[in-house]
Amino acid sequence: MSEEKDAEFKPYHHPAGGWGAAGATAKVLMEQSVLVKGSRGLLAMNQPGGFKCPSCAFPDPDHHKKLEFCENGAKALAHEATKARVTREFFAQHTVAELMERSDYWLEMQGRLTEPMRYDEATDKYVPVTWDDAFALIGKHLQALESPHQAEFYTSGRTANETAFLYSIFVREFGTNNFPDCSNMCHEPTSRGLPSSIGIGKGTIVMADFEHAEAIFVIGQNTGTNSPRMMTNLVEARKRGIPIVLINPMPERALIRFTEPQDILQMGTFGSTAISSEFVHVRIGGDLAIFKGMMRVLFEAEERGEKVLDHDFIAEHTVGLEAVRADVMSVSWEDITRISGISEEQIRRIAGIYAKSNATIICYGMGLTQHQEGSHLLQQLANLLLLKGNFGKKGAGIAPIRGHSNVQGDRTVGIDEKPTQAYLDRVRDVFGFEPPREHGHHVVEAVDAMEKGTAKVFFAMGGNFVRAIPDTERSYAAMGRLNLTVNVTTKLNRGHLVHGKDALILPVVSRSEIIRTSKGEQFVTIEDAMANVSASRGVFEPVSPDVKPETEIICRMAMATLPHSKVLWADYIEDYAPIRDKISQVYPEIYKDFSEKIKNPRGFHLDIPPRRRVWKTPNGKANFIVMPGLDVDDVVNDPAMLRLATIRSHDQYNTTIYSNSDRYRGVYNTRLVIFMNKEDREERGLENGDVIGLETYSDDGRRRYVDGLTILDYPMSRGSIAGYYPELNPLLPLDFYDEVSGTPAAKAIPVKVVPSVASAAPVRIAG
Repeated sequence: MSEEKDAEFKPYHHPAGGWGAAGATAKVLMEQSVLVKGSRGLLAMNQPGGFKCPSCAFPDPDHHKKLEFCENGAKALAHEATKARVTREFFAQHTVAELMERSDYWLEMQGRLTEPMRYDEATDKYVPVTWDDAFALIGKHLQALESPHQAEFYTSGRTANETAFLYSIFVREFGTNNFPDCSNMCHEPTSRGLPSSIGIGKGTIVMADFEHAEAIFVIGQNTGTNSPRMMTNLVEARKRGIPIVLINPMPERALIRFTEPQDILQMGTFGSTAISSEFVHVRIGGDLAIFKGMMRVLFEAEERGEKVLDHDFIAEHTVGLEAVRADVMSVSWEDITRISGISEEQIRRIAGIYAKSNATIICYGMGLTQHQEGSHLLQQLANLLLLKGNFGKKGAGIAPIRGHSNVQGDRTVGIDEKPTQAYLDRVRDVFGFEPPREHGHHVVEAVDAMEKGTAKVFFAMGGNFVRAIPDTERSYAAMGRLNLTVNVTTKLNRGHLVHGKDALILPVVSRSEIIRTSKGEQFVTIEDAMANVSASRGVFEPVSPDVKPETEIICRMAMATLPHSKVLWADYIEDYAPIRDKISQVYPEIYKDFSEKIKNPRGFHLDIPPRRRVWKTPNGKANFIVMPGLDVDDVVNDPAMLRLATIRSHDQYNTTIYSNSDRYRGVYNTRLVIFMNKEDREERGLENGDVIGLETYSDDGRRRYVDGLTILDYPMSRGSIAGYYPELNPLLPLDFYDEVSGTPAAKAIPVKVVPSVASAAPVRIAG
């Protein structure tokens, strides 16, 4: 398959969704040769009795439609159900060195893995290995470690609750809390920052709240690409006349105009709905200034005798208001407007929208979390909501729009490098072993341990670790020092090519495929971004008789590593119901009667105490928390500095690249581009279409540089640029992260433009 096509930039002027999305869905099903099979799968996706979408974590609606999927969900399913196969013959034809020269897109397009493979150093190729020998090799390496803490156990957000729970039990029985997780790189500030404010690190709304909201704010989140099914909620809100305020450093097509593909009238008349009623073109890193500006407007109104705050709620449920008021009022409007890039007039206008609303939902994405002060920034967002009592009432609350399907569920059932002592006590009582009590490693700490040589084994339950993490060159070298790397996966990716001395690729049954055991068909459960847990049952036959369910892989690894374990691993391979019973015992408050509740075709909601205006904080109150200043990232005193945000294209999900194009941003056949404000470009004496390099401002002696990037004029806020991840991960230093959560600050990398030495392919720029 050739990857050489001329790059082109052609602005997209149509509404998002609509016929473009319908056409893209049909195209991807045909490309993967699964038009009939894929269409059948789409009818079962996100439906009662079917399987949960393997893409994003956005919830299903309260009233299911016959078709409940989006364009990107269809892409995920088509690539999972593809007819393409990666067999032993494929690996016999390619060395790892040769495969490293291929793009992420090319690797993705080779298809599904069909049998376990082991790296052979003599030939630099992967060769077949039996499942028994694979588990024996894992057990041998783990048993040979001087300490359990020399192993790192990574989890992808696609891992189901049952598997994640058993994984957490095995790793703790093995003796460590080293759980680097994909959430470390995205919404960990939610998990670590919000509990101090509201007592829980999750969102507080349910789907029905969209129907009762009087205002909706969407901040730092590209809804049309990262959670397209949410667009239905926004369309319905706009049709009711509800204001939707979008705060982002770059305008996104779906949040300007959107055509719902399932709206027959709109499709037939080529109609669309205008989504955002107000676009706030914030500078990267300027969100805190906007939040404090909005709070200042409310406090100023109170000083004039206007009652805009919810005083009864504040008096009964909160502490700390006066300290926050003093902090906010000490910040000048000059600094607020300078750092945010937004006029005082517009901040006052959106604050007025918020003040008039009796029920406001604030949705946010990684545009807020991926900053050096991401955890503290979310506490300021909570402050804003607390001022109006926007918790525990219909149509109001905070809504982190999480990525991977079940990334939230994994954390709920034990994938946590900092477990509470109460949780560890319950594990001890339920399973009969003493779990380790010291905290383990998050992602950045895991890579640091690899660099130092103290980590020897890396096991990945899904994902593409080496492409997701920062500091690519440094991280590749760290991974290469390991004794063993193991990847449980459905498709070939870069993470299998950057490996330890020994390496295994273990192919797994996908979300859309049937799990059969001696006890009959099994199902797994998934928790969505609004804490609803529901069953997922595959409908396709497994891609090969030599792929295993992820739960069996965990159990057999445990049996090979811990021959004297007290846990009934062999039983859990065959029957998943007892796993859910154990989850109920370890989490009696939220998972009581799990096996009974999950019989409801629509699932059940886990308890979110702030919805009841109950605050699981040490003082039993919701807390207003002060964050001094207005900066959420280190300041570089150089006028040449630009803030880089790494972003996804519309044809990508996390590290999975579906094509080298990005329809909504008008980019075709390339990913090596930089979106830049025209005035910032002209200030540097550059032309639209010029090829440049970017270099990171670093103080550790390492040069971080990416070359061959084509500048594209784009309506970015001044001083802000954007480009695709993972290609630009080499620019993100490993130690540039939020210290509370460990989340890399990928939305605010300080860089400068430098001359290019690459000969990039020409890009045709249309008007």
